[in-house]
Amino acid sequence: MLKLFCAALPLVARVALAAPTIAERCQDPEQHVVPVSSPVSIGPASSLPFGSEPLHNEPVVLETFPSQSSQPELWAPKSFDLGSDMQPPTSPLSAPWQANPTPEPSSPSAWWPVGNDAPSQSEARPPFSKSNNAGASDQQGSRNRPHGKKKNVVYFTDWSIYGAGFLPQNLPADEITHLLYAFAGIGSDGSVISIDTWGDEQKRFGDNQSWDESANNVHGAIEQVFLLKKQHRQMKTLLSIGGWTASQQGKFDPALSSEAGRRQFARTAVELLARWGFDGIDIDYEYPLSQQESQNFVYLLRECREALDEYAQRNNQDYHYLLTVATPAGPQHYGILDMPAMDQYVDSWHLMAYDFAGSWDDTSGNQANVFADAHNPISTKFNSNNAVDGYLANGIDPSKIIFGLPLYGRSFMNTQGLGQSYQGLGQGSIEQGVWLYRDLPRPGSDVYINSRIIAAYCYDESTKELVSYDTVDTARWKAEYLLSRDLGGAVFWEASGDKTGENSLILTVARELGNLDDSINMLDYPESSFANIKGVV
Repeated sequence: MLKLFCAALPLVARVALAAPTIAERCQDPEQHVVPVSSPVSIGPASSLPFGSEPLHNEPVVLETFPSQSSQPELWAPKSFDLGSDMQPPTSPLSAPWQANPTPEPSSPSAWWPVGNDAPSQSEARPPFSKSNNAGASDQQGSRNRPHGKKKNVVYFTDWSIYGAGFLPQNLPADEITHLLYAFAGIGSDGSVISIDTWGDEQKRFGDNQSWDESANNVHGAIEQVFLLKKQHRQMKTLLSIGGWTASQQGKFDPALSSEAGRRQFARTAVELLARWGFDGIDIDYEYPLSQQESQNFVYLLRECREALDEYAQRNNQDYHYLLTVATPAGPQHYGILDMPAMDQYVDSWHLMAYDFAGSWDDTSGNQANVFADAHNPISTKFNSNNAVDGYLANGIDPSKIIFGLPLYGRSFMNTQGLGQSYQGLGQGSIEQGVWLYRDLPRPGSDVYINSRIIAAYCYDESTKELVSYDTVDTARWKAEYLLSRDLGGAVFWEASGDKTGENSLILTVARELGNLDDSINMLDYPESSFANIKGVV
């Protein structure tokens, strides 16, 4: 049984390690390795049979960090049991290791500081191996990996043009394969409707718009999104319907409870798709709470699939309009879904692998960890890896699972750390307790990362504010994780929270995924009432 051991280092030590190769580690199950974080000096990476990036197998020099007296668990020994079934692949292209980290209960935490939130040079590795090309160049990265083309999906919220001041033209469209426009609403008869007609169709965005008033042109965010489609033909756009608030307010009820309501929903959803020039429909229904609601959801998806296909046939289009769903990571919710029945009609499952902790909890926690922390289980009440296993166990093809990442963090005030009590949520960027990633880490905070559970947080010793969020490191590791499991790609909630340049999580994941879906979007909408959408082709 292979064990990785993260050894404690004296705070005054400067340690040089000549780490073994993967083959040597497989022969010596007690071989020790040390997690590395900034500041470090990294020796040249040796050639790996399983991938282009080092897995703790290069010589490293580890510099010391300042004393962290308030976090005595840092740098203490930690043992991880990677499972008795963890065997070296028989060839470079064999299936990746699917190992779950299970720290011994007596082991302390594996968190360590990285100092700030600049792009990290950390070579700490998560507990799995990537199934990438043997001998692939580090410079070319994942673009040489033998995976199918991946999706880099991003939600754009129509309200972000207001408080956040984020416009469609701010989107990194070159790095996006699918843009989800959130949200359309649902009327009392089940009709899909705009809930902000002015922002969607009328608001003017400076010079980047149509000024021909003699024609019936659409403006607003819809015009801007369609202009992006014309400029970036690989970017497909989907109309996202519903959302958390609409679901909790019962807006889906008339669209689910009767055959007439379901048909009205499907018909008007396709009408709005045709009016605004979208490539598909995304349904965010949170969540079916009974077997009957689950079955009605299946019926709704069937109506939508049939309506989309009928629209394409009616307009002589050899084009597959997409139907996707946003789905939960909590077993109490996804366990109710009739996944095999839904899967007949669904093109992608957007797994909401976030919001695992927040204001509804009594203790602070990680909000988007991939694995559970056996040392501090209360801080990881849920984990993404179990959710992925649950979907696969229900027969969902991994290529249809799109792994969710948050572009925001959840905060806890007056807390001593993860899994501890807290008082208050903090100011937040737009609402209490929620900080956009672009506003993180908070000034005066230190950033801590954990490659074993794939999570990060920032913590301010003076204010006792802890914010759980994703960093460049954790986003990269999550991309590696979804590649290791052959998932279909990543989906981000939501675009206004991201940073730009090298600190962008959308860009980080796009680079790691590499071989992105470049299928061409649709520009022909003969049934649209708007001249600048209908008359494009």
